[in-house]
Amino acid sequence: MTVVAVILLIALLILLIGWGRVPPFAAFIAIALSAALCFGMPLSDIGKSLERGVGDMLGGLTAIICFGAMFGRIIADSGAARSISKALLGAVGDRLILIAMALTGLIVGIPLFYSVGFVVLVPLLFSFGPRTKLPMVQLGIPLVCGLSIAHGFLPPHPAPIALIKLFGADTGLTLIYGLIVGGVALMIAGPLLALTLKNVTPQPDSEARSPSAVSSTADAPPDERLPGAFNSCFTALLPVLLISASTAFTYFHPKAPQFAAIVDFIGQPTVVLLVSLIYATFSLGVIGRMDLKALMQAYGASLRDVSAILLILAGAGALKQVFVDSGVSEQLGAWLQLIPLQPLILGWLIATAIRIALGSATIAGLTAASIMVPIVTARHVDPNLMVLSIGAGSLMCSHVNDAGFWLFKEYFNLDLRDTFRSWTLMESLAGTVGLLGVLVLNVVVPLLGSP
Repeated sequence: MTVVAVILLIALLILLIGWGRVPPFAAFIAIALSAALCFGMPLSDIGKSLERGVGDMLGGLTAIICFGAMFGRIIADSGAARSISKALLGAVGDRLILIAMALTGLIVGIPLFYSVGFVVLVPLLFSFGPRTKLPMVQLGIPLVCGLSIAHGFLPPHPAPIALIKLFGADTGLTLIYGLIVGGVALMIAGPLLALTLKNVTPQPDSEARSPSAVSSTADAPPDERLPGAFNSCFTALLPVLLISASTAFTYFHPKAPQFAAIVDFIGQPTVVLLVSLIYATFSLGVIGRMDLKALMQAYGASLRDVSAILLILAGAGALKQVFVDSGVSEQLGAWLQLIPLQPLILGWLIATAIRIALGSATIAGLTAASIMVPIVTARHVDPNLMVLSIGAGSLMCSHVNDAGFWLFKEYFNLDLRDTFRSWTLMESLAGTVGLLGVLVLNVVVPLLGSP
């Protein structure tokens, strides 16, 4: 009976957000309250449970997401993202242009939110593309695939970092595994898929059009004032380098306690992003002679941009805590153990189902994680791989209820059929290959021994 109630509550959550257009935070809190009453929690404990869930979720993530938003803003506004893309595209020539587009999307996608990265990079695609004599969609698919994989798989993006917290995963290992799985998925769902899309063309009434949306790059510097390619690339990848270096040190030097505390401190996501933000402010802002007053205002604007994401995370935390405090989490875990499916596949399937129903990758991942939390401990699943499995599921089957679907369709001026053939297929292929990569790692990692 408990399981049926949970399924109905999740269905109601989907209806509230998808059909009723209720803001996700309000929908999560409403369902959390309904769950608390449905499962017989004492009235005096319900408010405390909601507060604890919101506090626990945001307590460790607010600084990470806010610093990440500011860091991404300077990468975009300084022209570093453009510098990276121009350098990569100029280095490989037309022969490997699709791989360069994919790597550009991935590298730029690590510090930038998906929509910002899209608006920053797509204008470059329209200006650079004609000389390659390749269709715009064929060039664009590897680019947006890199952005999407960074958004779904890699910390410090909000959804992966929230799932890391929920499952108690290790940020460094999840990042390293994510780069492995995401790299394979990127090459297959990006350049290889793009080779099959030669006949996907814009509507006959006009060519694919350059985005006209207002973005954070409206006042971006001209090409002659762009930061250097090495400086731009190093700065954009600094969070990845710091987290990976910290994890590698722990792996290769586990018996160095005199440095362990320092390395652990430097490798914490909050510290990593703060250090990266300070470095970027000097390497791109001060050295690049940006107007520091305008830059500080841009930092403030970036914080307003992430408020909706923080509220979604808060609501998901409240629902998870009600499941835990009411005892439903344990019952749900016991029931999920009876399902004859590998837990990583089960988490992927749940995230996929919610993604199809709601369209939001972030909400799909968080909701699936709330359901799968008890099974990770009960069945000794690698939490790092569960983060990636759910992340892969959250990319699946993007269609008309996903803003990214329409963003791609309108910017490339495609009809619905061609958007499904390109965008939806790319997202689904990335999610499927991502799951297969996770399952392979689930076999290989125990054989190699984890740190």
